[in-house]
Amino acid sequence: MIGASFDSTKTPLQDLLARADGGKLQLPDFQRGWIWDDDHIKSLLASVSVSFPIGAVMLLQTGGEHIRFKPRPLTGTHERLLDIGPETLILDGQQRLTSLYQALMGTTAVETKDAKGKAIRRWYYIDMKKAVQAEADREDALLSVPEDRLAKAFGGEISLDVTSPKQEYAADLFPVNRIFDSAEWRQAYSEHWSFAPERMRLFNDFERDVIKRFEQYQVPVIELKKETPKEAVCLVFERVNTGGVPLTVFELLTASFAAEDYQLRDDWSAREQRLKSHHPVLRNLQSDDFLQAISLLVTQTRRRDAIDTGTASDRAPGISCKRKDILKLKVADWKAWAERVEAGFVRAARFLYGQKIFKARDLPYRTQLVPLAAIFVDLGKVGETEGARQRIARYFWCGVLGELYGGAIESRFARDLPEVVALVRGESTEPITIQESSFQANRLLTLRTRNSSAYKGLYALLMRDGGRDFRTGEPIEAQTFFDDKIDIHHIFPEKWCKVAKIEPSVYSSVINKTAISARTNRQIGGNAPSKYLPAVEKSAGIDSDRMNEILGSHCIASEHLRADRFWEFYAARAEALIQRIEAATWKSITREPQLFRAGVVSEVYDEGPEEWDAEELLEEAAP
Repeated sequence: MIGASFDSTKTPLQDLLARADGGKLQLPDFQRGWIWDDDHIKSLLASVSVSFPIGAVMLLQTGGEHIRFKPRPLTGTHERLLDIGPETLILDGQQRLTSLYQALMGTTAVETKDAKGKAIRRWYYIDMKKAVQAEADREDALLSVPEDRLAKAFGGEISLDVTSPKQEYAADLFPVNRIFDSAEWRQAYSEHWSFAPERMRLFNDFERDVIKRFEQYQVPVIELKKETPKEAVCLVFERVNTGGVPLTVFELLTASFAAEDYQLRDDWSAREQRLKSHHPVLRNLQSDDFLQAISLLVTQTRRRDAIDTGTASDRAPGISCKRKDILKLKVADWKAWAERVEAGFVRAARFLYGQKIFKARDLPYRTQLVPLAAIFVDLGKVGETEGARQRIARYFWCGVLGELYGGAIESRFARDLPEVVALVRGESTEPITIQESSFQANRLLTLRTRNSSAYKGLYALLMRDGGRDFRTGEPIEAQTFFDDKIDIHHIFPEKWCKVAKIEPSVYSSVINKTAISARTNRQIGGNAPSKYLPAVEKSAGIDSDRMNEILGSHCIASEHLRADRFWEFYAARAEALIQRIEAATWKSITREPQLFRAGVVSEVYDEGPEEWDAEELLEEAAP
């Protein structure tokens, strides 16, 4: 239980910063060097100066058996700390503590950035006169000045010079990095003003209203004990870290592997570059996807070994890629499987090209890459045969058109790997994913944007099953796809449909869309099919018979399209699409004969249409 493995208390801010200064409090290597901007730092200092809460800090004790993270000191601390082992690590609160450390205890200007994100270095001061005014906003009393301590006006004229302590005294500006060591500065300040009573009172008020608040400020601290499991660390971190970049299992493993002098981030970066630069369909692949595929294969191997050796076969470890199992991966596991898994993703990409899915935005489910890659790794050369490709394709399309990969899918991955491999090898019946796949005929009516995986799947399926380019009449391969900018466009143009008073929810369904090149779509414009088809034929140098063949490859009944009979076209194409889905999934779909006819379709939309895909609408509206 997580609740039994942490302490909650309040700790003086000064003590936390002193621990960081001495190296007892450091960061785990998964914490990136995020930098707060200048305004955030001033706001943070102002909050502490008036004893406002700045949020809890979460720490983790070091020295546990479950977790070994490579530590690194806070930015701004001394280099000597690199050789000092910390007692605790900061899990949540890095930006706040780093900013406060640099501003309050640093001997160099604070590393920050301006409103435009440009890196700058600043010193922070408090205007003592403004700070002690009862009705003043404390943040107005905070100043940040450039590293050279010369603030300049818009025209370049120097508006403030605090390049020496005497100029600080003269301007009544107290340097924030003297907050916890103010006695010497106060003495010099008093001497500068010859111990003038009004200046003595000013500093007394400033000390009471500001300095003491910093000295007495308490930070809520949650400290996880060293016995805390790594999974719990990740879970707790994600729940408390509502700002910044969320922690992933990859970040945790990076720090864990670094403790064994293995630079996981560097290795993954090289693999990521190769995969994404050579395979556009993998552009959205994430580090956690790669780790999930490795976890599936590692846990499957352990299960097979346990069963083969007869050791507790009834209690053999399960195949899994859940977070807790990924966090158990060792450097040796990565070294043993990373090369093969990279090759598995390449083979998955090539398989997808064969299914006419060329770009990441057209991939129905990014998550389905995980089991696909693992399946290809496990099958080895067996997965290269035509029979294997057909079985894997059936599994793939059942998952896509059954829309089975949109929720919690780690358990499905764990079943897919052994079941699809067994199917390909002829060792078992249908995998559960194939058994559970179901497509309802009326789903065609609600597939209208790329928000739906089945929408993208049907688009690819039409190209895979022989859909030809309207202009060239050639099958749509990768070269054609990219050169001619093939995309999803309306068959009966939107403008024509509006004039015909057909509802947007009807004419924008996948039934009225197909893969068309950008050039052909410009020719179509808003014209009726009876007008744009002859224009396309003339431009392509083909006759009507050839164009009819091309239309047929898109499941379009040419006789209805040429006669501008929208509803007849709509019903015929819906039936043709259903047949394509049945062929891809090897599953029958129940028909509702009246469903796609005028007056009946609108009943499906009583609950209102899906949200429009703005990107797609803009593309389709482009000239």
